[in-house]
Amino acid sequence: MPSPSSTRATRIAAGLLAGGLTLAAVSACSFTSNNVSCTTSSCTATLSGDGATADILGTTIEFGGVTDGRATLGVGDASVSCAEGESVGVGPLSVTCSAVNEDSVEITASLN
Repeated sequence: MPSPSSTRATRIAAGLLAGGLTLAAVSACSFTSNNVSCTTSSCTATLSGDGATADILGTTIEFGGVTDGRATLGVGDASVSCAEGESVGVGPLSVTCSAVNEDSVEITASLN
C-alpha cells in the first residue's frame, strides 16, 4: 500500500500534468513577431519586416511585404493580399488588415 506522502505526490503530479495540458489546449496562438494579443476566438498581431510570422488559432501567418498599399500574407498554404480595412477568408480563418504601413501590417484573425 502506498504511503500517504507518495499518494499525495502522485495526485499533485497528476494535477500539474492535467493543468499543463489544459493550458496548452487553451493557448491558441504563439508568435515570432511582436505585439500579438489573443482572446479565446481571435488574435491581433503586428507583423513587421518580411518573413515575420505568427501562429494564430492553429494557422501560421507570414508577412510578405507591402506593395501599392496591399499587404501580402501567407496563410497556411495560401497566399492572400489585403488593403487597410479589408477582410479576406482563407482556410479556417477570416483575416482583417486593420493597418497597412510601408513595412508592417496589423491583422486581426478569427475562425470562420
